[in-house]
Amino acid sequence: MQSKLQHIALAIGILAGSTLAQAQNQVTIKEPWVRGTVAQQKATGAFMQISTDKDVRLVEAKAPAAIAGVVEIHEMAMEKDVMKMRQIKGLDIVPGRTMELKPGGYHVMLMDLKQQLKGGDVVPITLTFEDTKTKSRFNQEIKAPVTALGGGNAAMPMKPAMEHKP
Repeated sequence: MQSKLQHIALAIGILAGSTLAQAQNQVTIKEPWVRGTVAQQKATGAFMQISTDKDVRLVEAKAPAAIAGVVEIHEMAMEKDVMKMRQIKGLDIVPGRTMELKPGGYHVMLMDLKQQLKGGDVVPITLTFEDTKTKSRFNQEIKAPVTALGGGNAAMPMKPAMEHKP
């Protein structure tokens, strides 16, 4: 009898593990990075490309408390000709398409920074996704390298004004 219970428990464990692995395989994260900061700066952004083959929603992001006291999902949007940034409750990731979290758009905001983030540092971030059909949640860990200020991942620069020749 005990052997039969052990087999059942083992089977349930394997099933649960494969379901979790399957859920985690739903999301692919590419090119994560965090914008470097200057001393005493209290906020920065994390950026990446997210793709999926299932209906999922990014519902939460976390970083170690030793790095950031607050981590939120944000969007930047135009409101009456003014660009505004605000926290959002979640971000739908459309199957078969890549959602780009980038400067000037959707991003993960790291606030109440506990230290300067310098080029070469790596910030571990835990992303929590929710399967929109089953409502089950799963985490995906990423390691986002910090790009030094002026290191090339910043928003595209504005085009310079045309040169006036007399």
